[in-house]
Amino acid sequence: MIAVDTNILVYAHREDSEWHEPAYGRIAGLAQGRSIWAIPWPCIHEFLSIATHPKIFSPPTPLEKALDQVDAWLESPTVVLLQEAEGYWPLVRAMIRSGRIQGPMVHDARIAALCRLNGVSELWTADRDFKRFPGLSVRNPLIEG
Repeated sequence: MIAVDTNILVYAHREDSEWHEPAYGRIAGLAQGRSIWAIPWPCIHEFLSIATHPKIFSPPTPLEKALDQVDAWLESPTVVLLQEAEGYWPLVRAMIRSGRIQGPMVHDARIAALCRLNGVSELWTADRDFKRFPGLSVRNPLIEG
């Protein structure tokens, strides 16, 4: 199962992104495909935060349009949403400790732990920091075929 990180979601949504077309194509391929794919819940929240933030985008995505975008992704019959479950805390704790993670990287550890806990085979992201987490296959589908 492939999981999608926030940056790929933002690029797929924002038409003003230089990465919009390839990101949009990748997400559309997942959403319209037959294979199960995933979005971690924290990435949905972060997408809403980033897309609607006036200090990040000028103009930012209107809230209703951002909410509608999430609804569209969730309409895919093959999408699953990753959330914390039994075993999450020991896993994320170990990842944070072994990687000496602190500050904003704690959020990344959370995403990595959710992926590992839920059997994700590959995380699609443009964030190279995820390579710090052992046991998680990471790929940037925008530059890696």
